[in-house]
Amino acid sequence: MTTLRAIGFRNAVHFTPRSNFRASAIQFRGFASANEGLRKTGLYDFHVENGAKMVPFAGYSMPLSYGNVGQVASHNHVRTSAGLFDVGHMVQSNFRGPTATAFLEWLTPSSLKSLTPYTSTLSVLLNEAGGIIDDTVITKHSENAYYVVTNAGRRDRDLAWFREKLTEWNDSDSAKQGKVEHEVLEGWGLVALQGPGAASYLQSLTAFDLRVLTFGKSAFVPIEGFNLHVARGGYTGEDGFEISIPPSQTLEVTQLLSKAPVQLTGLGARDSLRLEAGMCLYGNDLDEETTPIEAGLTWVIGKERRETGDFIGAEGVLKHLKEGPPRRRVGLVVEGAPARQGAQVYAPSQNEVIGTVTSGIPSPTLGKNIAMAYVQSGWHKKGTEVEVDVRNKLRKAVLTPMPFVKPRYWRG
Repeated sequence: MTTLRAIGFRNAVHFTPRSNFRASAIQFRGFASANEGLRKTGLYDFHVENGAKMVPFAGYSMPLSYGNVGQVASHNHVRTSAGLFDVGHMVQSNFRGPTATAFLEWLTPSSLKSLTPYTSTLSVLLNEAGGIIDDTVITKHSENAYYVVTNAGRRDRDLAWFREKLTEWNDSDSAKQGKVEHEVLEGWGLVALQGPGAASYLQSLTAFDLRVLTFGKSAFVPIEGFNLHVARGGYTGEDGFEISIPPSQTLEVTQLLSKAPVQLTGLGARDSLRLEAGMCLYGNDLDEETTPIEAGLTWVIGKERRETGDFIGAEGVLKHLKEGPPRRRVGLVVEGAPARQGAQVYAPSQNEVIGTVTSGIPSPTLGKNIAMAYVQSGWHKKGTEVEVDVRNKLRKAVLTPMPFVKPRYWRG
């Protein structure tokens, strides 16, 4: 959800947007027909008017790219200047009530009591076995009010889970100090302004001093007459902001935010940027069979939460914490050709599968083939050499720490 040096694309990997770039989870076929029956964000017409190639993603018709601007050019523009993404397909929710903190601490393993107002944290919704239902960003407005963003592709699963658990909570003694209400912000816009030029551009539109809004903080910010919820962070590894917009204002605000030097940026660049930043994509790198320990997200579990174990899925999570997980998410640099989702990872010179690639691309910033994978514990150490089956040929690969590209979040 939530948050570099742009050294250009080297010739080590031949890269063209149409032929060689296939974002790890973003594989689109039959663009026109596939868009029929999909949901649309409030910016659909805006995208079409700006020359977007619309493709199906997470149940929505979303922009892959704009006009003749290729994926690599868009990617590099975000790394060097600023890009604007429509992320209005994400599900925005408010949770309110006297026991809202306790309820969300039951649903997630995060320490929300200790969060200060208008501070965000990455978290996970867990099933009873400790598997990840979804990853989410939770923003605390007060002890009684939270703003939560979840993934579009998990919309039905998440909302059904919220309904089930809210009923269970509100009918129990846990809610004796007050029930919790859930509001889905249907139709609201959400855009992400990302890149080293994002802050200066946004600052030109507001008298609010954005320097006080450090990474992971949020505020209601006056922007050219609009009062908008602005959270500092993002999915690209760059400094940036995610801005929530009421439906009636979404188009006008987006037009305001998308003037030069800001470029409209689509899903193609979003996927390569997030992978360079070591960010997970649900359905590729996370699923309900994966615990946060396996996923390298142990840090989202609060210290005191590990001691109390009073959250859904605690037994499975704490077992992995104590005994170690059977597999771990790792970064890879692959020689010769990019490894894609599903490629098998082998022990060197052995006919033994030790893992599977979940996301992989040629990195525009690094000029190397990078990937995420899950490998058996014991094979997860930095610098370990493995082999990856790429198009029926074993390619050498080295386990590399993530993020692949150093993040440039604003921490004050």
